[in-house]
Amino acid sequence: MILGIVGGALQGMEAVYLAHHAGYKTLLLDKRDDPPAASMADSFMKLNPAKDPKTAKRILEGCDAVIPACEDTELLEALNKMLSGSDTKLLFDMEAYRISSSKDRSNRMMGEIGVPMPQEWPACGYPAIVKPSSQSGSVGVAVAWSQKDVSESMDRILAMGDKPIIQEFVSGKSLSVEVIGGDDPRSFALTEILLSSDYDCKMVRCSPHIADASVAAEMGELAERISKHMGLKALMDLEAISTPKGLRVLEIDARIPSQTPAAVLAATGMNMLEELVSRPGRVGRGGCSVYEHLHIKDGALITCGEKNFSKVSKPYLAHGLFGADEMITDYRSDKNEWRCTMINGGRTEEEVEAKRKDVIRRIMEDCGLRGFSDEIPGVI
Repeated sequence: MILGIVGGALQGMEAVYLAHHAGYKTLLLDKRDDPPAASMADSFMKLNPAKDPKTAKRILEGCDAVIPACEDTELLEALNKMLSGSDTKLLFDMEAYRISSSKDRSNRMMGEIGVPMPQEWPACGYPAIVKPSSQSGSVGVAVAWSQKDVSESMDRILAMGDKPIIQEFVSGKSLSVEVIGGDDPRSFALTEILLSSDYDCKMVRCSPHIADASVAAEMGELAERISKHMGLKALMDLEAISTPKGLRVLEIDARIPSQTPAAVLAATGMNMLEELVSRPGRVGRGGCSVYEHLHIKDGALITCGEKNFSKVSKPYLAHGLFGADEMITDYRSDKNEWRCTMINGGRTEEEVEAKRKDVIRRIMEDCGLRGFSDEIPGVI
């Protein structure tokens, strides 16, 4: 099985990681000379399919399946066009992506089918969250405490060429669930997203005890309901906040996510990429995992968000390094600055947390680090 992966940043690393665990060979395409995922893939070619579709079509049709690992609309449109009607399976749904890539469009769609969402501003008051409609992750997101904050945030988003979305700032656990669409949509294990001080994802936890069974069931039901309404044919994730008043859905993304699939795999043994390719319909185990980004710099260990981790240089997958089950890292013993994503799994949350703390202790001792910093957002 040869999997073509287009895009070598965070989503590309996730795709290569999942493919490795599924036993697939990987061919990575990226327009850059040295994207992070290139050092993890079996083979790499510098190529932009949007600029050279003829060459890209010839190469990708030599793969059994292709998954886009990017959010470049021009590139996604090109891939969708060149592989339409091909024997090579495209693991992507362009129509669903067009909806989910705009928070404005997706919010209107979810409102039509009664999905619970944060209240719109100004009725919600302050604090409010201001975010661009079409950006990914925490890009352009800000908390507003006043009309002045709202105006400044709107100006920044408009300067990006995007549309501001302003909603109630909801408090509670940040939860995520993935669903594979089709005639019988299938949702996966629930994960919890923990944020760095700049509201970027620094850790993912997967456990049967992250939320009440009723909350987990509702998350899965919402994901599957949205999937059916959209006619989803590939993979989508749904993010929501569990508040005292119930779930509030923040957004959906119809593409391969980074971070959460690896955490689900470590906890349950369920590989979403393998399910997307061949749909074997396996049943996962009820384990636990923690997936966490770390940055070692200036004699200190710092937990960091995924944008910081994306600066990793020539990462590789290591088993057992510093006692971790797995690490995606650019660590070398002669480096003073390096980054890693550590992934640990186990039967219970206590077992996984003990393993996580032991890895951190060993990194600090073996590398002679003096400090540890784990910052959180000012408002949660």
